[in-house]
Amino acid sequence: MRMTQAFTARFSRLPAVAFLLALGMLGSAPLEANAQDNPLGLIDPAIISVGTMGDAKPYAFTTADGNFTGFDIELFLNVAERLGFKKDQVVFTGQEFSALMPSVANGRFDIAAAAIGTTDKRKETVDFSDGYLAGFLTVLTPDGGITDAAGLNGKRLGVVQGTLQEIYAEKNFTGADLVKFPDNNSAVSGLNNGTIDAHFLDYEAAKDYSARYPDLKVAINIPSFDAPAGFVIRKGNDALREALNKALHDAMQDGTWKTLHEKWFPGTPMPDTYLPKP
Repeated sequence: MRMTQAFTARFSRLPAVAFLLALGMLGSAPLEANAQDNPLGLIDPAIISVGTMGDAKPYAFTTADGNFTGFDIELFLNVAERLGFKKDQVVFTGQEFSALMPSVANGRFDIAAAAIGTTDKRKETVDFSDGYLAGFLTVLTPDGGITDAAGLNGKRLGVVQGTLQEIYAEKNFTGADLVKFPDNNSAVSGLNNGTIDAHFLDYEAAKDYSARYPDLKVAINIPSFDAPAGFVIRKGNDALREALNKALHDAMQDGTWKTLHEKWFPGTPMPDTYLPKP
């Protein structure tokens, strides 16, 4: 109370303009300090919080000991290291896919990383880094009897809510009855128990599920290079976006991206865009 009174008395003798300027100067100092202490605009400048998925193999998934791994996880850890963050300063949290982008937009996470395709619609609420992955959309069936899009007419087709597959299916598979799931595991369970006739997912994930469940077959592959995966960032955080882009470029240029792609996607074609330039 005495400090408040002393402060008021001290500045009450100043002219009004000088009083306001003094307040402005005092008020701006913490903001400038915050900008210097937290140049990337993180929720906590000491860590990077990342929303991801626990069942999106080989992109992002949890191991038996509960740790996250996969292509997106390893690539992001490499990118974060280039930004000056050690592995224990990156905190991954698993969520359903549909919650990832809202969680970044609402300030729960700094980043979302789970092979999230960049689209104009999504960019209305969040920003994206430069693209780092392109691939295929795939229809998985229990018997391989479906060989083209027409074969989906009248079928119950599973999609994970909020994914590119859902968007594509709603636009192009209008004759199918779409059944929405929170994640691939629950959709594949539905496929195995007959709840759905087919599941529409990413090619690499489909390849993994077909290896785990021999009765499941890859039926249709659709190229998808118009919405490359990028790291999701809070809207307007240009400092973090630009830092991620530089680190991604460096990871591609020195061959790190190529090494990780060969590890997680053996035999899958690699776009020249992501490979080292001579």
